[in-house]
Amino acid sequence: MKMRAARLYEPGTPFRIDEIDVPEPRAGDVLVRVRACGMVPNMRNIVGSKTWRTLPRMPAVMGLDSAGEIAKLGPNVANFKEGDRVYVNPALWCGTCHYCRNGEPLNCDIAALQGYFGFRPGSEAMLDAYPYGGFCEYMTAPAHNLVKLPKAVSFEVGARFGYLGTSYAALQAGGAQPGGSVSIVGGTGTLGVHAVLFALAFNMFKIVPLARNPARLAELKALAPDRIEPIVIDGTPLAERIRAVTNGVGTDMLVDCLARGTKSDMTLDALHGLRRGGIGVNIGALSEEMPIMPLWFMVNGMRYRGSNWFTVAQGEQMAHLARAGLVDFSVFENRPYPLEQINEALDDAGRNNGGFVNIVVTP
Repeated sequence: MKMRAARLYEPGTPFRIDEIDVPEPRAGDVLVRVRACGMVPNMRNIVGSKTWRTLPRMPAVMGLDSAGEIAKLGPNVANFKEGDRVYVNPALWCGTCHYCRNGEPLNCDIAALQGYFGFRPGSEAMLDAYPYGGFCEYMTAPAHNLVKLPKAVSFEVGARFGYLGTSYAALQAGGAQPGGSVSIVGGTGTLGVHAVLFALAFNMFKIVPLARNPARLAELKALAPDRIEPIVIDGTPLAERIRAVTNGVGTDMLVDCLARGTKSDMTLDALHGLRRGGIGVNIGALSEEMPIMPLWFMVNGMRYRGSNWFTVAQGEQMAHLARAGLVDFSVFENRPYPLEQINEALDDAGRNNGGFVNIVVTP
């Protein structure tokens, strides 16, 4: 049986639509009929080879975040059945290295994201084992990477679970809890909007998104006017403004969503808006060096850490929150593109659409 697939033949060139064989699931794998695959904002950088990451072998079927239905089970797959609605977590790990054996698969020595890139030398092995991303009609994936999607989560929203999960995991890494407070630098972007949605779901009391666009910040505030206190980044110091909306104390945590290439001064300023004992969590891949004062961190018990991707368990938790009506995904503006218009979708993703826009490819 044949299927259509959008393949990348060379970084920096357009995708081509090819007809290729539908893969067969191996033992422990499933075949998924892809209904939607997210076109994440960073995909332009990846397929343009503008980062140091290891790409899949060319011609490559890219596509990071896939949602669809199980079309076929491979041998030895339990607890799933054909027709199940699922999200494919693309995080690939070997299972045998030091980190995998110690329960840290996201730190695997040869970790990769299926349909996207590899993190470290040797990750080609994982990308070769699972060479199909979501920009095709059918893909194989490890059964242990599947998140079951309730009816409350559409395929379009399921295809956003990767970025949703990144923000969800960041809040958990920062110890988010009911009644707590969080500031979010880059609050109107994709990761920032997600952090706001889950901070609301965690029943955090004070949520402080920081961004340059007043209109988009107003959209965020409208979600919960009594709990969301936006701050426009306009060149004035951020730390004292964060303290001003938190009764002079500062927020419990900071989620740093600023992307590669952004100046680090905004993050450094916002870090000083944390309360004593607070924590900053980076998920935006800010790449500029940031000077810190170790004495300030020591005296005030401060922390700053990274959070990279999320686990299947955290994906299941997000699905449960949606099933219970505790997180509202209806705020997204879904923009579906057929597979034949994948290059138009890629161009759209390169525009500064803001975090409420959800661009997906529907094979």
